[in-house]
Amino acid sequence: MNSAIEGFYKLGVKERNAKLREYGLTTEECAVYTNGLDLETANHMIENVVGIHALPLGIATNFKVNDRDLLIPMAIEEPSVVAAASKAAKIARASGGFKAEATDPVMIGQIQIIGAAKDAEKKIMAAKDGLLEKANALDPMLVKFGGGAKEIECRLLETERGEMLIVHLLVNCGDAMGANAVNTMSEAIAPDLEALSGGRVRLRIISNLAVHRRAKASAIFPKTEIGEDAVEGILDAYAFAKADPYRCATNNKGVMNGADAVTIATGNDWRAVEAGAHYWATRNNAVEPLCKYWKTESGDLAGEIELPLAVATVGGATKTHPNAAVSRKLLGVKTARELAEIIASVGLAQNFAALLALSTEGIQRGHMRLHAKNLAVMAGAKGDEIDRVAEHFAKGGERVTMESVKAALEKVRRG
Repeated sequence: MNSAIEGFYKLGVKERNAKLREYGLTTEECAVYTNGLDLETANHMIENVVGIHALPLGIATNFKVNDRDLLIPMAIEEPSVVAAASKAAKIARASGGFKAEATDPVMIGQIQIIGAAKDAEKKIMAAKDGLLEKANALDPMLVKFGGGAKEIECRLLETERGEMLIVHLLVNCGDAMGANAVNTMSEAIAPDLEALSGGRVRLRIISNLAVHRRAKASAIFPKTEIGEDAVEGILDAYAFAKADPYRCATNNKGVMNGADAVTIATGNDWRAVEAGAHYWATRNNAVEPLCKYWKTESGDLAGEIELPLAVATVGGATKTHPNAAVSRKLLGVKTARELAEIIASVGLAQNFAALLALSTEGIQRGHMRLHAKNLAVMAGAKGDEIDRVAEHFAKGGERVTMESVKAALEKVRRG
């Protein structure tokens, strides 16, 4: 499969779906993308359902991750994101695409103990093997496939309510996000921890700071593709984000535009991913960019990202949301680690594309054409009228406002 599909953005929705069938999706699977979540399924996913709130689902082209060509499903309402990711992937493709790796899918269960005895930590660590055995007895299938509870750690925490003993249960969750397994195991060993510590257990809950479950991706963006001035401009933009928290917050939001869109498209918990990523950016007591950039000896731009990514290919909405299964098939992912590697690559691509635009032509030039499309729809444009209105603004420097869009639509209709 070659993900560098020429002119994909010029095709209509039906033609794009036809392309997806060429890349392995069935007619029925493309129909799932078109029809999305049904009300009956939605009613079993959350409480008090009254309807379905849909997001546009786009395909980013040109991606190559670990030498594999990929079409990337992205669920997002924001214009320019899918186009920017595709552009960045095309540039990185010239040097071989993205190289990515991920750590083992280990999550942390936290058990909070109040009023523990002085020797509580010593007693708990002495009983570690038995505690792990009890936790693993709850999920023999997870253990069978190499997962399960692997380690116990203790932390003394000084709080405004006094000293607390926090026990961390480290669980390899396999291809699941792990909340159910981790929470069940944490609750199961809580009575034993109370007996060992002489204290009282309060919270028993998974941590969304998945420091042990990280993904890393890197790419070279050749100067022959972007120009030497763009290399310098991106390095200046990176330095700005490193030095200024106001800029850094926006910089990292751009990373998550890409990461979240793939996370949502695959039925994963994007709030958990956001929580982990933004804490990771502050782990050194100051907010830092999630992506790093430097110039290679040959003058090309190198980029790298590392962040916690607790994503899954089994369980939760990855199974109940019909679109998620189709997205996994399109990506060809079998494991949670593979999915994390792809999401990290898209996050890096998104950040690079944003910095390239910001440090050269500015963000609004490409964005406003898509904004014109949105306003054209609001003004009542139908079918090819929408693209013709957008082209009108792409050709000149006219400001995109509702009034100017209405005038352009009238002109289009007059011929």
